[in-house]
Amino acid sequence: MEEKLTKILNQFKHSTGNITILTGAGVSSESGIPTFRGKDGYWTVGSKEYHPEEMATFRMFKMSPYEVWQWYLYRKTVCAQAKPNLGHRAIVELEKIFQDRFVLITQNVDGIHLRAGNTADRTYQIHGNLNFMRCSDECSGLTIPVPNEIPFKDKTAPLTETEKKLLVCRQCGAISRPHVLWFDECYDEKFFRFHSSLQKAEKTDLLLVVGTSGATNLPMQVGVTVVHRGGAVIDINPEPNPFSQMAISVTNGYSCSEKSSQALSQIVEFLRK
Repeated sequence: MEEKLTKILNQFKHSTGNITILTGAGVSSESGIPTFRGKDGYWTVGSKEYHPEEMATFRMFKMSPYEVWQWYLYRKTVCAQAKPNLGHRAIVELEKIFQDRFVLITQNVDGIHLRAGNTADRTYQIHGNLNFMRCSDECSGLTIPVPNEIPFKDKTAPLTETEKKLLVCRQCGAISRPHVLWFDECYDEKFFRFHSSLQKAEKTDLLLVVGTSGATNLPMQVGVTVVHRGGAVIDINPEPNPFSQMAISVTNGYSCSEKSSQALSQIVEFLRK
């Protein structure tokens, strides 16, 4: 590892500070999950092709709820067939090392961090989890797993009447919705740990950013908060992004363009010694 990175890690290693891991789509891309805005994100309804920014909205759900569900069930199928990679496993090891000094804030809705072994209490899924659903009328704050009776779906498979009946709220009978944050919705604490994430940022001494483009609001707020309190920032991303600019702009920051699995494995090995 480069001398600057070693220095940052060594300083944290000999402290009692807190570490926050912030992950985006890049950490799951090595598991074969397409990025949200890639070619697999587009969806055809009738004769019109919709972009992800159009499909992933409450407005679209109100217009075409079963088309939106079909899109998400296909994405859920792709994610369910993917396996945790070395990057996911390295983050599990970081939780084992630092325990209550550790928190994982993830933008990914694939649920792979939990499947890899990170604990639910220390994993803040700030964009939700597509393996769960909740009432579209918000009759309660209950989130439940998408029923196992719904099989894996390919792109062309429409919902059956039986499957539609499974996608209803158990409390009031309204149609359920995927438990994800849509583009025309706002972060909140109840579903997306908004305040909890910022509170953790205020106590973070080392922020490790992995595979996120910095395109959404809450992750950037987390980064800015850590920098303002003098915390260290390490960004791992093959592409330049706002977090890499943030990392190279501070004395205790570092930007790395290696694959997340490789870089994280090296960091874990160093911190474990």
